[in-house]
Amino acid sequence: MTMQQGSAGKPNAIVLIDGVCHLCQGVTKFILQRDPAGIFHFASLQSEIGEKLLREGGLPVGTLNTVVLIDNGRYYTESAAALRIVRRLKQPWPLLYAFIAVPAPLRNVIYRWVARNRYRWFGKEEACLLPTPEIRNRFL
Repeated sequence: MTMQQGSAGKPNAIVLIDGVCHLCQGVTKFILQRDPAGIFHFASLQSEIGEKLLREGGLPVGTLNTVVLIDNGRYYTESAAALRIVRRLKQPWPLLYAFIAVPAPLRNVIYRWVARNRYRWFGKEEACLLPTPEIRNRFL
């Protein structure tokens, strides 16, 4: 598997997730299983590289309640990030991208509601997901 990289040697598509959230870890596994081309690479929001990427994108460190997609240098958060991710997974998931037609403020109300309740509903770990040797190269 080759890593698709941009001009600075970074992967073209990086997903920053809450590394201690069970839901977020599940989403990472979901993406990995449906991304055979290896488009997406991952880092925890809490990691050194995650915080560095947040600062580079002008996003707050330590207070984000969202997934962040960095796609060819552009930063997307909340529902925009989620929809841009599913658009690049194998079928049938790209069909969900049709929800991009829903105004972002409305989409993000639902996104924020889930984000606020994710620890209560899905739980939380004290440490980030440890990738297996087979997928370790997909983590920054």
